[in-house]
Amino acid sequence: MVWKRYSTQQAAARFDTAEDFTIGVEEEFQILDPGSLALTNRFEQLQELAHEHIGTFARGELIASEIEVCTEICHSMTAVEADLKGKRRHLFEAAAQLGVALGATGTHPFADWRDQRIIDTPHYRVIDDKLRYCAWRNLTFGMHTHVGVRGRERLIAVFNAMRGFLPHLLALSANSPFSEGRYTHLHSTRTQLFTKFFPRCGIPGPFRDWHHYADYVETLMSTNSINEPTQIWWSVRPHPIFGTLEIRICDCQANIEDSLAVAALTVAMVAALADAYDAGRLLPVTGTHEIEENLWRALRYGLDGKLVDFGKKREVPTKDAVRQLMDYSAAAQVRLGLGKYIRRAAGILKHGNGAQLQIQAFRKTGDITAAFHDAVRRSQPAAARAPVKNVKKQQSG
Repeated sequence: MVWKRYSTQQAAARFDTAEDFTIGVEEEFQILDPGSLALTNRFEQLQELAHEHIGTFARGELIASEIEVCTEICHSMTAVEADLKGKRRHLFEAAAQLGVALGATGTHPFADWRDQRIIDTPHYRVIDDKLRYCAWRNLTFGMHTHVGVRGRERLIAVFNAMRGFLPHLLALSANSPFSEGRYTHLHSTRTQLFTKFFPRCGIPGPFRDWHHYADYVETLMSTNSINEPTQIWWSVRPHPIFGTLEIRICDCQANIEDSLAVAALTVAMVAALADAYDAGRLLPVTGTHEIEENLWRALRYGLDGKLVDFGKKREVPTKDAVRQLMDYSAAAQVRLGLGKYIRRAAGILKHGNGAQLQIQAFRKTGDITAAFHDAVRRSQPAAARAPVKNVKKQQSG
């Protein structure tokens, strides 16, 4: 059986020759009217303006009111920082030139899905045709981190273990408390919407080995369930084209320093688990039901809540659970030069993440749009301020 662009044998070879702990980051931005902060369908024009400096790293992502920016394959977090900051600056400059603003939260607070347009590409025509209403309703904006992992069996072992830490990364990155004009009381509304609307999404089960995974994908292909492996939208997935483990659980971050912090902790955990595998230690494989419980807690309460330590059968404050990840991955952080980014992640625990800041702003005024306005301003690089205007008040409880 042949996957699109890869046979199973080629995919296995790709992982067996992959370079460890390369990094790639993708950010999905909202394209906004600067006056109302409503979504506006200007992707094609913005991509054209951004092409001079960003090229093919500025891409479409389902709807015409969204644009994705990707880094190159990077060999350190300092390279990711330079790449991501440069591309974000150029994108915001292009947006200002076009007369639009950009937002970087996991959901848009008051957009109507009926006003959005699916972009006209072969890939998204297939998605539109297969998913229909489920695709139309997807007004979500995420951040994905790719981490290179060498060795097909090693990849599956790290994949199985990383599943259990997805709620921790979601809680740290939660940045979407509003949707459809309402304060949802969820810290990551994006996760609830995306995982419930899209098929083959959310928390995957573990695989026994590479063959088990490859057989599953081949079965989906041969039964016309998917056209290519990337139509498996799990919150963590092997990426057979890039030879990476792709962590897809996180909300888009308004502050780029938070993007770097979340990516760095992700890289540190993948590296720490790979190190444990190399040392012959048994990696933790949490049951899917247990992870689902913690995922609910993470998307509902974010850093304000508690996760369950199922081994000890007790609740742990989510901030403490995230700190445990930092402790577990300490050696990998030192080896990979992640220290300053992890310190930023610790700062998020102390000062608040995107969801907490938006909720705080909303509670002060009862004004969703004003809270969003603050988040939009936080996303703007200082050297590329888009023309964001004052907007009318919108209350919701």
